[in-house]
Amino acid sequence: MQKEECFYLGKIVRKYSFKGEVLIKLDTDEPEMYTELESVFVDFNNNLIPFFIEQSGLHKSTLLRVRFEDVDTEQKADEIIGLDIYLPLSFLPELDDEQFYYHEIIGFTAEDVNFGKIGIVKGVNDSAAQALFEIDRDGKQILIPVNDDFIKKVDKKNKTLLLDTPEGLIEMYL
Repeated sequence: MQKEECFYLGKIVRKYSFKGEVLIKLDTDEPEMYTELESVFVDFNNNLIPFFIEQSGLHKSTLLRVRFEDVDTEQKADEIIGLDIYLPLSFLPELDDEQFYYHEIIGFTAEDVNFGKIGIVKGVNDSAAQALFEIDRDGKQILIPVNDDFIKKVDKKNKTLLLDTPEGLIEMYL
C-alpha cells in the first residue's frame, strides 16, 4: 500500500496500559466512525505496515484506545509512539456533490467569478491555522484561503472549482 492510496487518520500519542495498549489522536470530526476497524497502516520509516487491531474503543471521546496484535508490552508500545496512522482512501465516506476531500480537487481548474481562470489546484496546505488552496498559474503560486464563503461551486464532473475571492487577493500574487 502506498501513501498516495491512503489518507492520514491520526497519530499514536501515548501508552494507555502496561499491556501494550496505545492511544491514537484521530484527525477527524467523527471519531466514532473508526471504532470498528480491523486494521490500520502504521508509517514505520516511510513504509506503511499493516497493524491488526484486537480491540479498540473511544477514550474521552477524541482518542481511540487500541490494542494491536503482537503489541503486548510497554516496550513494544514505546516503539510505535509518535507514528502516523493511515487508512485506504476507500474507507472515506461519500460526500455530497458540493463537499470535497482535499486530495480530490488536486488537478482541478480554479476560476474566480470576477477574475476568470486562476490556474490549476496543485494542493491544499493545511499545516497552518487556515488551510490554503495552492494554485499554480504559469509557474506562480497563488494561495487562497479554503473558506466556505469563497467557494461558490465544486464541479467534480468537469474538475472545476469556482471561487469568489476578495478583490485584489489574486492580483497580489501577479
